[in-house]
Amino acid sequence: MKRFISILCAILMMSFLGGCSMLSEENVKLRDLDFTVLSDEKIPEELKSIIEEKKAQPFKLTYSDNEYLYICIGYGEQPTGGYSIAVNELYLTDSAIHVNTQLLGPDSDQKSNKVPSYPFIVIKTEFLDQTVIFD
Repeated sequence: MKRFISILCAILMMSFLGGCSMLSEENVKLRDLDFTVLSDEKIPEELKSIIEEKKAQPFKLTYSDNEYLYICIGYGEQPTGGYSIAVNELYLTDSAIHVNTQLLGPDSDQKSNKVPSYPFIVIKTEFLDQTVIFD
């Protein structure tokens, strides 16, 4: 009976460990994606109006014209101007596109006005029929 329980425990351990390794393989980076950060005038009009509606609150959205994928991230209302956004990572895995950005505050030596701003970024990349994960 002890031998049966030992074998059962070993099988369960191997199943558990095998499941964990399968899960981590889904997040293996296949390749970095090329991208362009779009200026206001290059954003498609329909997407521009969606961003305008959402910009007061933080948002994350994707938009596609079946030729390109647009990944949009907004940081909501900020107390002043002078903010910028860095793209830390944009890469493809077997199951998704991962994107990571960071809001950078105004330079301490920069005199910023007290007018609120609504920083957002629009990233244009190749169209891939994958889920986008905002890390």
